[in-house]
Amino acid sequence: MSHPEISIVIPVFNEEAGLPELFARLYPALDALATRYEVIFVNDGSHDRSAALLRSQFQSRPDVTRVVLFAANFGQHMAIMAGFEKSRGDIVITLDADLQNPPEEIAALVDKMREGHDYVGTIRRQRQDSAFRRYASRAMNRLRERITRIRMTDQGCMMRAYSRAIVDAINDCHEVSTFVPALGYTFAQRPTEIEIGHEERHAGESKYSLYSLIRLNFDLMTGFSLVPLQWFSMVGIVISMLSGLFVIYLAVRRLIVGPEVQGLFTLFGIAFFLIGLTLFGVGLLGEYVGRIYQQVRHRPRYLIDAMLEAETDD
Repeated sequence: MSHPEISIVIPVFNEEAGLPELFARLYPALDALATRYEVIFVNDGSHDRSAALLRSQFQSRPDVTRVVLFAANFGQHMAIMAGFEKSRGDIVITLDADLQNPPEEIAALVDKMREGHDYVGTIRRQRQDSAFRRYASRAMNRLRERITRIRMTDQGCMMRAYSRAIVDAINDCHEVSTFVPALGYTFAQRPTEIEIGHEERHAGESKYSLYSLIRLNFDLMTGFSLVPLQWFSMVGIVISMLSGLFVIYLAVRRLIVGPEVQGLFTLFGIAFFLIGLTLFGVGLLGEYVGRIYQQVRHRPRYLIDAMLEAETDD
């Protein structure tokens, strides 16, 4: 395992109920590839027995299993970043632990990478999510494509393959807040996408709330483009011009018609609209400033409590 061809990176957070089934399907699928591989589990501060199950699996297959135990919960993407930094394979594949993306599809990603691609994205076939999740995902995909140059058909699918060069480039970024698939895409020279199966979650509940999805898309928009700020600047210029014309109109009307109280609520409505727009702009600007603040503090992105791995000849 000192230099495997394939590294599988799997973030784990409270997946006690589904891990046994994951182990039962993942390792046979990888053994069937007949190549050297490693599986890197990153326990993201789970509160259940996930860490104990990962330790047991490491003891069962220490030749191909490595386990990173976080000291606290740092988030899925930081778990993936930690797995990237520990990975040694020429091909690095990310996989969720909930079995919604079948491990048997790993072979298809490996085949595409061997064709010469350096980044293989995936599109969930017959997606087994709620209608709200599907429609929201499509809407965010369209918005992301308009704002950034990132072209990912299905941004919510974490099962993706990266070349060693792209993983090394991601590791060199040291970003505190990022969206790993999008960051990898920006470095890719020969990206492609394939369709893969999608299953219902084997056990447990989704860790992504509506708030988490909104935060994820804010990271996408503010982390990879200045277009939101540019759009807001353009809107501000247009509204300023219209407001100026409206003030001139009111001044002329006052000279011709005289003072009046009619239209007071219209003025209130316009004022509230402009105040709301200003607050939105302040919040948008705060997103960018907040990202800068997080980055310049140079705090560690995550803390590793323990690392389980077999000794190598390196």
